[in-house]
Amino acid sequence: MSRIQRAFSRPSRKALIAYVTVGYPSVEATLNVVSLLAESGCDLVELGIPFSDPLADGVTIQKASFQALQNGVTPAVCLDVARQLSKRVDTPLVFMTYYNPILKYGHETFCHDCAKAEIDGLIIPDLPPDESQELETLTQKSGLDLIYILAPTSTNKRIRLAAGRSRGFVYLASVAGVTGARDELPPGLGEFAARVRTATSLPLCVGFGISNARQAGQVAGIADGVIVGSRIVNLMGEGSTAGLQSFIKELRSAIDQ
Repeated sequence: MSRIQRAFSRPSRKALIAYVTVGYPSVEATLNVVSLLAESGCDLVELGIPFSDPLADGVTIQKASFQALQNGVTPAVCLDVARQLSKRVDTPLVFMTYYNPILKYGHETFCHDCAKAEIDGLIIPDLPPDESQELETLTQKSGLDLIYILAPTSTNKRIRLAAGRSRGFVYLASVAGVTGARDELPPGLGEFAARVRTATSLPLCVGFGISNARQAGQVAGIADGVIVGSRIVNLMGEGSTAGLQSFIKELRSAIDQ
């Protein structure tokens, strides 16, 4: 059982998953915030590798990625941050990255270095499962869970393919769009999750647009994990450590209820 799988193994506890952009607003802030997230009740943390063309991300994470790139953050820096974090926290760490940085780094070398840095999995929004056989083989060899994203517009055929080949959990995007805080959850989210449940026994985690405790509680009623990103990135940009800790505790309380 992988560390990601263990994060979902506690009876009656739904997972809270936080996203941060590595190097935003600084590398030191990333190191400190991930420790705070783990202490405040997050079960897993996504570390976003900044990229110049983050097609699945909204304005908040786009701006964070741009600043991180301006700060000189590269995949090698992200791996070093992961190595440091693995010594500070027991929480599983997953890289959220686009395919181009992996291609440039080298598939085999990247997977090997991820394993050395004690990264537990990869989420690659622009890598479809029918074009990922080489990377799947390498991630399995390195003990990494490769996690695929499904959207509400995914066909039943695509759901079976992605859900059948995901490891760790299946990422459900609540909308067919980009990340970013939204006022309400989209209608039909429960039906979407139910469709995916018929194709896999893996945990289902919902992200894209969850920005408050009420929404987190609603998602916990239909999925196994709640993913929050843009609101956390906003709070990091504001430099509000107390506000961020309070927000995570509110999410944790709503999910547990």
